[in-house]
Amino acid sequence: MLQPIQEFAEGKVLLIDKPIDWTSFDVVAKIRGLIRIPKVGHAGTLDPLATGLLIICTGKYTKKINEYMNMEKEYTGSFTMGATTPTYDLESEPENFKPYDHLTIETINALIKEKFLGELKQIPPMFSAIKKDGQPLYLAARKGIMLEVEPRNINIIEFEITNMELPLVNFRIVCTTGTYIRSIAQDIGQALGCGAYLSSLCRTRIGTFLNADAISVKAFEEDIMNRRAAAKQNASE
Repeated sequence: MLQPIQEFAEGKVLLIDKPIDWTSFDVVAKIRGLIRIPKVGHAGTLDPLATGLLIICTGKYTKKINEYMNMEKEYTGSFTMGATTPTYDLESEPENFKPYDHLTIETINALIKEKFLGELKQIPPMFSAIKKDGQPLYLAARKGIMLEVEPRNINIIEFEITNMELPLVNFRIVCTTGTYIRSIAQDIGQALGCGAYLSSLCRTRIGTFLNADAISVKAFEEDIMNRRAAAKQNASE
């Protein structure tokens, strides 16, 4: 039987580059299984279709999760203009197609400056894990029930369009915790009158922690396997 790796019980902060189509819990479960330590958690959920920085805390460092969750976040990604989706991203099929050829970077930047910077109130997506009356919103949304949700206070610190090749609009956003980038896509599309949805997303930074310093799940697994093999070899000598 594989033994726990004790240094992870003492506490470590791992920077993991979450792969696409993995849930944040998938990453936690994988790491928990590799290090054989029950106390493993993450500091801020990424949607399955998002990639990028996931802070994983183990052992005694799980007490730091809330501290890391409250740090500002930076994201890069793309909106697709000219349609909407029920989930505000590509977890559902695009619909409500409308013309978008009239859009310019200048038009979008002017809208951002006017309505999408600073302290705002944001209505979260109906397809989210936020609970209302003890029930996650997505469970009701899957049944076609749209519950009324109170807007949440967010702060968009920086928001820039980095490139535009319609229908794709690439962006970079720095924002406070609890901000749904999917909702920003939906709200921008609505304000422009053509619709939009989030088509890619990568979390590049949490506080001072950078995705550039993160490792893949595969690389972490290989490191643990190599360490276990070395420990077994040493024990047999």
